[in-house]
Amino acid sequence: MTTERPDVPLIADERALLRANLDYHRATLAWKCDDLSDDDLRMQASKPSALSLLGLVRHMAEVERTWFRKTVNGERHLPNVWSHADDYQTAYDPTGCTREEAFTAWRTEVEHSRRIEHAAPSLDLVVHQPRWNEDVSLRFVMLHMIHEYARHNGHADLIREAIDGTVGA
Repeated sequence: MTTERPDVPLIADERALLRANLDYHRATLAWKCDDLSDDDLRMQASKPSALSLLGLVRHMAEVERTWFRKTVNGERHLPNVWSHADDYQTAYDPTGCTREEAFTAWRTEVEHSRRIEHAAPSLDLVVHQPRWNEDVSLRFVMLHMIHEYARHNGHADLIREAIDGTVGA
């Protein structure tokens, strides 16, 4: 399987640029996991870190849910995907999880996120982020998600290279 990453327009309105960049980074994470077994996906980056590609996919499912469903959409009582508390580090532990389980959960959350963002009237939408007890705009959420994926895709680059030598952004 080869994940296709979308082209990012060089000239577009702000919302289109944010959407395209976020989708590019989402696809990059999936691309870093292409053609690997479940065992490869569970391989830890380096001791003492428990970080793995499968753990990153699980973590990003949690992050998508938190920012779009819980924060933007106000689904405050929605349970976390993998964690039983607000400790998102537990999602990094892929023990007993398969590629199918992790990617199904992640893709489901991405689709919810896209639907919620598309339904929002503008990037100026202001919502309350309960964990921080602060108001944030949808613009901030989109930028934060791009930042979150970009940071973790850097981790994914290193993990993938350690697994089989594959490199590239």
